[in-house]
Amino acid sequence: MHFTLGFSPCPNDTFIFDALVNQKIDTEGFTFEVLLEDVQTLNEWAKSEKLNISKISYGVLPIVQQNYSLLNSGGALGKGVGPLLISREPIDDLQKVNNMKIAVPGFNTTAHLLFSMAFPNAKNKEFLVFHEIESAVLSGEVDAGVIIHENRFTYLDKGLIKLMDLGAYWEEQLDCPIPLGGIIMQNKFDEATRSKIESLIRRSVEYAFENYPQITDYVRCHAQEMSESVMRQHIDLYVNNFSIDLGIEGRKAVDTLMQVYHKINTL
Repeated sequence: MHFTLGFSPCPNDTFIFDALVNQKIDTEGFTFEVLLEDVQTLNEWAKSEKLNISKISYGVLPIVQQNYSLLNSGGALGKGVGPLLISREPIDDLQKVNNMKIAVPGFNTTAHLLFSMAFPNAKNKEFLVFHEIESAVLSGEVDAGVIIHENRFTYLDKGLIKLMDLGAYWEEQLDCPIPLGGIIMQNKFDEATRSKIESLIRRSVEYAFENYPQITDYVRCHAQEMSESVMRQHIDLYVNNFSIDLGIEGRKAVDTLMQVYHKINTL
């Protein structure tokens, strides 16, 4: 059986899926056509049902759950992993953020959801691909930006400062891990097939951990000129036991995010 599968070229995703898509584990007759795209593109594709299996931001899950089911393996969820709000200069009152021009990595991203939870009155937003946000802040195109992925490890080197850890705010307010990105599969496949895919992804993550801290060629070639230390920081931050299996705690965190989404979008 053949599937289309989408995930990002970021080290956490290539680390998770390397063994699966490169058949380092027995895929039991399943094959995959892989499409690597930024998460906002994957979010849009999920809305149009383009792929059989896909990584998405949890922020888009409420919109696509009629057509897709969330898998227990392969996602990014945890503590201390949330997006950061950064700028060129400090501000003396965070309420001023409401009147600033803010770059955000995509409308349906979890980063946008967490920013909206912290700053529900901020309306002047510009939606950019995540790796464009640092430059937009540095150039003055925007006053501040919400950064994710490897930019968490590079913004200080560029002279930018943290205004707020949006993930820490989530954890303080809701006392649960942050659901960042999950893996979904089309509902047209039966439960047995979804369960088998879930099991294969779990084995792929376990295989990656068994061989870590080795950085494979597959991870390295898609990592956009990152140093190996940044790749490992990226993997260490976003890949954990929740990536193997969400479990009860992870599922509760996803349910909490869904509640926050509906609250924000009914204000």
